[in-house]
Amino acid sequence: MSEQPTSVFTPGSLGEPAPPTTRPTRRPLQWNPATDLGLLILRFAIGGTFVAHGMQKVFGLWNGPGIGGFAQVLAGFGFRETIALSWVTGITELVAGGFVVLGVGTPLAAAGLVSIMLNVVLLKLGAGGGFFATSPTGVELEAVLGLGAAALVFTGAGHVALERGRTWNRRPAPWGVLAMIIGVTAGLLVFFLLRGPVPVAP
Repeated sequence: MSEQPTSVFTPGSLGEPAPPTTRPTRRPLQWNPATDLGLLILRFAIGGTFVAHGMQKVFGLWNGPGIGGFAQVLAGFGFRETIALSWVTGITELVAGGFVVLGVGTPLAAAGLVSIMLNVVLLKLGAGGGFFATSPTGVELEAVLGLGAAALVFTGAGHVALERGRTWNRRPAPWGVLAMIIGVTAGLLVFFLLRGPVPVAP
């Protein structure tokens, strides 16, 4: 009996089911420990920088302005209630920066840092500033810090964090969107509601 096919048509040409095709088995996507390491480095870089800035404002360390000096800076930009705003800014940088480093409430803490940098960028751009830090009114550093904090809002702290297992750590995207809305709204409210005309030097 001949083993040659009895039909000249290929399978599937007349509506017949074609033989199933097999695809190579791919390794399922898994969490990469290197991602945790990268997020930890980012948290230390962003959060640690803000902690240092907060200590400059609150305690006057490392040639920082202290509360009184920073209040004068805010007054020069036209802000009202400068003493209270100086305390809020300094404490936010200290506490939120520390929380980002430790991985505690990361989306909301990082969003608080975004709100601060949003104000600084808007102030400098409003004063005619550019991007590069070579200019006194350049926003390069503030933009990098703000965008780094924004990245942590959406990624969360990763697995190497005190908040590991929390809902916002396991599902960072929806919590990140909510936290970002809160942070941006708070920053814009401060910028538009607590500022008056910029004083003109005599």
